[in-house]
Amino acid sequence: MVFLWPIFLILAVIIKIDSKGPIFFKQQRVGKNKEYFHILKFRTMRSDTPKDMPTHLLQNPDAFITKSGKFLRKTSLDELPQIINILKGDMSIIGPRPALWNQYDLIAERDKYGSNDIYPGLTGWAQVNGRDELPIEVKASFDGEYVKKMSLSFDTKIFFKTVFSVLRSEGVKEGSSEVKTELKKKINS
Repeated sequence: MVFLWPIFLILAVIIKIDSKGPIFFKQQRVGKNKEYFHILKFRTMRSDTPKDMPTHLLQNPDAFITKSGKFLRKTSLDELPQIINILKGDMSIIGPRPALWNQYDLIAERDKYGSNDIYPGLTGWAQVNGRDELPIEVKASFDGEYVKKMSLSFDTKIFFKTVFSVLRSEGVKEGSSEVKTELKKKINS
C-alpha cells in the first residue's frame, strides 16, 4: 500500500487542477449479505453529475466526465482507492462488482445465484466478460458462475484477464455502439 501513495498523490493533484470538487467519489453500494458500504473511487465526473446513476444511463455521459476522468477511466486508475475498501474488509480483490444500492433488478437477479452472499470485488468474472455493457441477467449469471467456481486458480485467471483487459482498455467506452457490437458477438457465440 505504501508504494501506491505517490501514485495517489499525483492523481489527486491532477484531479484538483482539472476540476472543482473533491478528489474522491464516495457512493453507497451493496456488499456481502446485502449490507451497505461506501465505495471509494477517484472522482472522474463533474460535481454536478446526477448521483446514484450508472454512467451509461446518463443522457450524455461524456458531458459530465472530466478531462482527467477520461484518462482515469481508460486506465482504470479511478478504481485504485478501492484498495482502501479491501483493507477495511468491505470488498475482496476478486468477486462480483458491488451493485449500486438502487440497482434492485441486479440485486434480485444475483440473489438467484447466491452472489450477494460473498464479498464484492474490485474485479470479477462478469467484468472480464463485458463489464457494464452486459445485460443484467447475463451479468448475474457470470456472477453466479463465479460463486460456483470460486478458487485460488479461478481468482488468478480473473486477475490476469483483468490486467490484460485494462492494458487493452477493453469495455471502457461507456455505452458505445462499438462495445455493444462486440458484446453481442460474445453473447451470441
